[in-house]
Amino acid sequence: MAGKSKGKIIFDLSLLKRVFQYAKPYKTKFIFSVVMAILLAVISPVRPWLIQVTINDYVQQGVTAGAKTTKLSIEEVIIWITVLQIGLLLLETAFRFYFSYLTAWLGQTVVKDLRVNVYRKILKLNLSQFDTTPIGTLTTRTINDIEAINDIFSDGLIPIIADLLSIIAVLIFMFWVDWRLTLISLASFPFLLIATYFFKESVNKSFIRVRNAVANLNAFVQEHITGMAIVQAFAAEDKEFKKFNAINKEHRNANINAIFAYSVFFPVVEIVLAVGTGLMVWWAATHALDIYKDDPAAGQVLIGKMFSFFLCLNLLFRPLRVIADKFNVLQMGMVASERVFKVLDNKDVIKTEGTFEPNMVKGKITFENVSFAYVEDRYVLKNLSFEVKPGDTVALVGHTGSGKTSIISLLNRLYHIQQGAIKIDDVKVEDYKLEALRRQIGVVLQDVFLFSGSVLDNITLRNPAISREQVIAAAKMIDMHDFIMQLPGGYDYNVMERGGSLSLGQRQLLSFIRALLYNPSILILDEATSSVDTESELLIQRAIDKLIAGRTSIVIAHRLSTIRKASKIIVLDKGEIKEMGTHDELIAHQGFYFKLHQMQFEKHIPVP
Repeated sequence: MAGKSKGKIIFDLSLLKRVFQYAKPYKTKFIFSVVMAILLAVISPVRPWLIQVTINDYVQQGVTAGAKTTKLSIEEVIIWITVLQIGLLLLETAFRFYFSYLTAWLGQTVVKDLRVNVYRKILKLNLSQFDTTPIGTLTTRTINDIEAINDIFSDGLIPIIADLLSIIAVLIFMFWVDWRLTLISLASFPFLLIATYFFKESVNKSFIRVRNAVANLNAFVQEHITGMAIVQAFAAEDKEFKKFNAINKEHRNANINAIFAYSVFFPVVEIVLAVGTGLMVWWAATHALDIYKDDPAAGQVLIGKMFSFFLCLNLLFRPLRVIADKFNVLQMGMVASERVFKVLDNKDVIKTEGTFEPNMVKGKITFENVSFAYVEDRYVLKNLSFEVKPGDTVALVGHTGSGKTSIISLLNRLYHIQQGAIKIDDVKVEDYKLEALRRQIGVVLQDVFLFSGSVLDNITLRNPAISREQVIAAAKMIDMHDFIMQLPGGYDYNVMERGGSLSLGQRQLLSFIRALLYNPSILILDEATSSVDTESELLIQRAIDKLIAGRTSIVIAHRLSTIRKASKIIVLDKGEIKEMGTHDELIAHQGFYFKLHQMQFEKHIPVP
């Protein structure tokens, strides 16, 4: 696999082949880009050859002939050759532009398709993946790593192939023209190969350091901006700034190391080119007379060869300046693609093989000997069995960590159970089509998440099928319309990121409207009044009464006063059911629920 081994990236052809599979729908453009690479390689030695022909066959011929009429004829030929050279230069420029455009277009198109696939896969991952994988990691995979794959096309494999073809074409031309002069000119070439190798290794390590430093920098900034209130509340600005400065310094040092490698390599290339040119001139100067004596014709054409070889050396060294850099870019793209494919290959996805898709359900809920663990063998729910009749309100109570939230997560198929069965209307939740199942279940969570955007967008979740009139009607139904209209802009008020411009109670009330609009048969309220003030609690309680009317409801609450009217109260402790019954029955039993009640209302000690 492509990965890191002592800071070195290993090349993997199978991984590269998989990346190029995403270019398969655009094979016409891919073929054109390869054709452009071949044409650019073929064109490369043509201009040096034309210069050689011009000097040897016409310039020297005109000088030696001395005849005015002949010279004028030769001048015309030279003018036409010059025009041909300009035409070839323009043609090469056009080909190079089209080649660069095609490779960049391929890269960006593949990036678009990959990003869509990765995000679609993230949407299908089990919730447990988000419990164990940092958000920043998935963000990096979806944005930064996929963007790096673009470089495989725009600055990676295809451009490398084009440069290699160009080098091969120039070398073939040089050996064809004069193999001795070619060997002399390339005598310093091994030093360039050695310098290229060390440059590639140095930049490779620097790139890895830079990417790691960028990841650390992004994670630190994201985390601390999100938690800025805590940083400032505990006067930790200076301490956190020192941490940031250390991470930022590492980022700078990593970049400086890469810059140093470039600063050394490019002058080395120029020196090797100059040495090659000097060797060529030296050899020609010292051997020209001998060649002329042995073969006068060969001696005369040596000048043209030197001019063409000078151009060939520049054409040869120009791609060599960047080919090592492009290879590093290709390798970094390979590393990024490996990370992206790990997300795409993740098998821990939500199973959607169910086909049952009712328009409505009655709302009967059955848990039969359900056991569940987030981590293997560490069960948070143990052999749970209970039933909720259609239209009933069941309350789940217990200490923090007793398994209340886990129950509602399983009902919504956010996780998969290890043992037992969960049924709605006597049909296993696994047999429902996932979208149909979740359409029947409305959820109001304790920590309401609001997206950056208007109140209307957050209520409808940008569903175009829900009109503003429907939203207003739902808001009026639970007495929220007047509150929303008091906001600047009313339903168009921007709630900012995570709903930061609204109080917790206000965010909670907006989530009630959201749940009501989707008209679910089953309603889940998770700690709906646990962290709000008394006034907001009264508003929320009135909203709850209207929401649960005629619906099967599961209510989780620490405040036992909010669940007195429940049809059944299920008392949980460490993933097991301790008691079940109505409020009066459980108080009369004087068991676990009675102790919770005593703690809250007689000793005024909040439940942990």
